[in-house]
Amino acid sequence: MNALLVFIICIPLIEIYLFIKIGSQIGALNTILLILMTAFIGIIYARYEGFNTLRSGISQLIKNEMPIYEIVSGAAIAFAALLLILPGFASDFIGLILIFPPTRKLLLNSFSKKYSKGLKKKNFIEGEFEDIDDKKKDE
Repeated sequence: MNALLVFIICIPLIEIYLFIKIGSQIGALNTILLILMTAFIGIIYARYEGFNTLRSGISQLIKNEMPIYEIVSGAAIAFAALLLILPGFASDFIGLILIFPPTRKLLLNSFSKKYSKGLKKKNFIEGEFEDIDDKKKDE
């Protein structure tokens, strides 16, 4: 079975289970308020972290450096904001992990180490070329 299909089926089941368990403990109204509060706080904090990442990326560009970490971090913040907006406790937990800089940096570093091992250095041959068509036109 496709892993994506399992993921798409399991996530809503986990969210529904958590809604029922937490709703039975704190009540339906408090559960709804908690979901709305995490979405609101998540959006505000995602905006704050997004501006910090943008500011850091601009400073990298001013130094003539490629802001690779800032680009990936910005994408992670956007994904975290989406997870915080979606109703659910499991998605909120993952969104909170992604939105805080220390945990986001740990996750991004672990992924970058995992995928950079597969990349090998390419051998390049340097040389010069001459366009033959231009010579024929000149003659």
